[in-house]
Amino acid sequence: MAKMNFTPADKLIDDVWGKVGTPERDAMEAQLKDDLQAYYIGEAIKAERLKQNLTQEELGKKVGVKRSQICKLESGKCIITLPTMSKVFKALGITTATLDLGIGGKVALW
Repeated sequence: MAKMNFTPADKLIDDVWGKVGTPERDAMEAQLKDDLQAYYIGEAIKAERLKQNLTQEELGKKVGVKRSQICKLESGKCIITLPTMSKVFKALGITTATLDLGIGGKVALW
């Protein structure tokens, strides 16, 4: 049997996006963080919509957007703004939200 050589994932990441601390790596990690946040918010929207037995089209009508926009939000394919987030969650009956700033305290969003 032939010997297999394995390359650690950290080395592959370094080869593609550069070492930690380089501008390319920092940009990739920032984009990944943004994408993950958009995904988690989208999952929260989808879970609440399904819990209420709403279609994407029905939620879109409540928010004032097309079904395709709800689909993009739920899949994390677009970064949601605070005003849009407010409209979506209010349409789902979530009337208050706070942002926890840790040592800076909490801020009411809507």
